[in-house]
Amino acid sequence: MDRTAALDRVDVILDAVENESMPVPVREVWVYGDVALGLDPIDRLDVYLTKDMLLRGDGSEEQERYFEEEYGVRGVGKSVSAAWAEQYPEHLRANDNGHAAPEKCLAAHLVDGDDPIHLEVCNTSFDNNVTQRLRGAMAREAYEQILDPRGVCLWAEGTRADETMQKLRGGELPFPTLSGALEMLGLDEETATEAASAVEAHRAKQTGSTVRGDVV
Repeated sequence: MDRTAALDRVDVILDAVENESMPVPVREVWVYGDVALGLDPIDRLDVYLTKDMLLRGDGSEEQERYFEEEYGVRGVGKSVSAAWAEQYPEHLRANDNGHAAPEKCLAAHLVDGDDPIHLEVCNTSFDNNVTQRLRGAMAREAYEQILDPRGVCLWAEGTRADETMQKLRGGELPFPTLSGALEMLGLDEETATEAASAVEAHRAKQTGSTVRGDVV
């Protein structure tokens, strides 16, 4: 993707999160990887959302039944907002078990088309998930599951980081190489280099728009 076009897409996502109903509450929006490094063009646009769970449902039994019968999706009003589903039924998505999937609903709402955009959705902050994913990946030797730690927060708790976006557009934010960033998180040089290669190879295999949901 052209860098300017990619950041314009980020602005569209920020506008939607800020001004539109979401399937679940969104607490933070980050970008990470290529777009954070100032590369142009970029292979993929990586966006990270920190979401909250719906602790209290907002739908009635009638609404839940309606969406199950009409769209074949269970759990509307419990795992995703019924008010959002009423407004944006075209973005309603389910997991393999037929239940409303928050990460897929967010992707359908925020990522239009098949551009190379990856949406990472989790219930914890970017920094915390970087650490958790690194521990899990190292324990399983599944280096491709590492989350690139080079991230930039552009929206948090209702506040938009306009100055940070300006610096991002200007390529003014310095970051190390991926292997260097992993060394800063505690990996030795050899393991960091191997892990970075695995992450980059995994990303190179992805095509079109993708989404990953995670719970920590």
